Amino acid sequence: MSSVKEHPQPPFPKQKQPKPGLESNMEPKPQYEAAAYRGSGKLRDRVALITGGDSGIGRAVAVLFAREGADVALVYLAEEQSDAEETRDAVEAEGRRAMLLPGDVTDPAFCRHAVAQTVQRFGRLDVLVNNAAFQSQQPEFESLSEAQWDRTFKTNIYGYFYMAKAAVPHLKSGSAIINCSSITGLRGHKKLIDYASTKGAINAFTKSLAQNLIEKGIRVNAVAPGPVWTPLNPSDRDADEVAKFGQKQPMKRPAQPEEIAPAFVFFAADVDSSYVTGEVLTLLGGETTAA
Repeated sequence: MSSVKEHPQPPFPKQKQPKPGLESNMEPKPQYEAAAYRGSGKLRDRVALITGGDSGIGRAVAVLFAREGADVALVYLAEEQSDAEETRDAVEAEGRRAMLLPGDVTDPAFCRHAVAQTVQRFGRLDVLVNNAAFQSQQPEFESLSEAQWDRTFKTNIYGYFYMAKAAVPHLKSGSAIINCSSITGLRGHKKLIDYASTKGAINAFTKSLAQNLIEKGIRVNAVAPGPVWTPLNPSDRDADEVAKFGQKQPMKRPAQPEEIAPAFVFFAADVDSSYVTGEVLTLLGGETTAA
């Protein structure tokens, strides 16, 4: 019998959700439990703040961080409360504490509040995961509005800046900032001009901030996945596209969140990556070139 876990492959059921999308309404449900992953205390008694922590990659990261011994603060939009509560329950099932912080990362005051509340509740902050994102496909460049361009940048890169700005004064040597990028930031995407542009900015932000903070002993890295089965997809693609999502990858499927989360553990844990900063790690399901 094979020890390799089976992951869902397209075609998936046709489905469509309004933004921002809920993981609880997806079929099949994204896999985030990583049942075969064994924690070893790599993040014991550390504290992590994860934006977009209610679902998708953020949820899977929260669960593995907790399994490695971390307490977790979760930032998410108020509309995602039900997903956030499920993530909180999953973190607590790992024996760690979770804090829910509904709000919008496009607001710098909220970002400062989220960091302050995390430090007040848990007494410290060791890892910041910038993961929250907005995406909206536009097949024609002419249909990409100034308002959408602004919203995408405010969420995907301004939000990362605001959170990092608030977090850095609390981070000590050995702490880490991990930014969620995308392969679109290296290759571009014809229907996601604004989104891909922010992901390219995230890569440059990661490398620049890594250089700036290295003398403080704070490492900054990014994870840049290809297609991942998260609520971002049924909320931004038509039902026919969702059914075929990820099938062009060499592995013939999208990643599941639990397959992406260990990369965040690697970057968060000083025992794993003390010599690694300023890197952008691509996870592409068999593709071997990033650009």
